[in-house]
Amino acid sequence: MHKLLQGAGIKLASVASDVLGVSGRAMLAALVQGTTDPAVLADLARGKLRRKLPALRQALAGRSRAHHAFLGGQILAHLDYLDEALDTLTEQIGALLAPFAQGIERLDTIPGFSRQTAEEVVAEVGFDMTVFPTDRHVSSWTGLCPGHNESAGKRRSGRTRKGNRWLRRTLVLAAHGARRTRGTALAARYQRIARHRGEKKALVAVAHALLITAYHVIKEQATYRELGFDYNDRRDADRARRRAVALLERQGYRVSLEHTPAAA
Repeated sequence: MHKLLQGAGIKLASVASDVLGVSGRAMLAALVQGTTDPAVLADLARGKLRRKLPALRQALAGRSRAHHAFLGGQILAHLDYLDEALDTLTEQIGALLAPFAQGIERLDTIPGFSRQTAEEVVAEVGFDMTVFPTDRHVSSWTGLCPGHNESAGKRRSGRTRKGNRWLRRTLVLAAHGARRTRGTALAARYQRIARHRGEKKALVAVAHALLITAYHVIKEQATYRELGFDYNDRRDADRARRRAVALLERQGYRVSLEHTPAAA
């Protein structure tokens, strides 16, 4: 559709972020029906897009011909078919997963997870965790466990092993969402690792944490409980304190610590 519009000299994508959104579909439908007046087409914009009416009129002043309208109609009809097929498949998947609705709802409470993510995890792992004695087994099977690269007593950065690529992809996408959540332990984990190891390794680490969390939510039939952004600082208070003191000393400060009851 983008290529067709560009060929007709219509630069709708330069103004509208989603050409196939509500406003875009209305304009495309009008173009297919033979409307070429830029002002009429721009007036079909809805919501925030109406703030860009002058730019829309310029973008829609193309050279649409009959063959453009025909091809556009074929593309829209195909998109409608795909949407209908997706709705049918979604309804069928929902019917098959109805007996596991409570488990999926519990998974949906994990930061970064959506209902679709929960369904994809269940489709790959299932609800029978007896096949995975521990969370390390499911982590190894998925290919998200930390790699092991040691030689002559020195440990080097290891690559993750090959595993279930579909589940791995789903969890990495969920990790992208989890890193944007506010005040969560997963977001803190991402920031802590990305600072020293880079974004890609941080995402894999968060995906690994998501898998471990999902494993226990399924196995124990438990509800996700948020640990908080400062979970690691509270768990490793001594190490965090030593790290902060060392940072200040490297900058030339002399540090003395005094414990206060308010901080306890």
